[in-house]
Amino acid sequence: MSRQSMRANDPKKVSGELFTLTYGSLVAQLLKDYENVDDVNRQLERMGYNIGMRLIEDFLARAHPGRCYDLRDTADKIQQAFKLYLGVTPNISSWSPSGDEFSVVMDTNPLAEFVELPEQYCTNLRYSNVLAGVIRGACEMVQLEVIAWFIADQLKGDNVTEIRVKFVKRLEDAIPAGED
Repeated sequence: MSRQSMRANDPKKVSGELFTLTYGSLVAQLLKDYENVDDVNRQLERMGYNIGMRLIEDFLARAHPGRCYDLRDTADKIQQAFKLYLGVTPNISSWSPSGDEFSVVMDTNPLAEFVELPEQYCTNLRYSNVLAGVIRGACEMVQLEVIAWFIADQLKGDNVTEIRVKFVKRLEDAIPAGED
């Protein structure tokens, strides 16, 4: 059976490939619009942050994950979300001794499936930076402030793609002034 006919039978595979190609076009356009790769990295992270803030509601409605009592529970939910939305199950590993930091490790990065970076962008571009932003935005919506950044990237020759996540603090529910 040809690859073309296999795609036609699996709508999830088609939509995943369409998303990957569309994301690649978005990154290419950002590279044209911004002359500085650091600005592109910031834009990708900001976009991911906004996506994560909205995606968490869908995740909670679809997966019914229950309450997170600690960062390990949160890491498990992040793993579930990657499986649900990207079709990959990352490994959660490299916990810090204090338990406030871990790595999300993917053997395959679905965003980088059809990508070859030009040499001029290879060194500084964090192509999949949207994923770090999604993690940060989703966690913030459930009252966890985290920072997330890339440690390893398959597009840069590493064996895996690794995102490091560090807990900063638990956010308190804030009631806007005058709405007691």
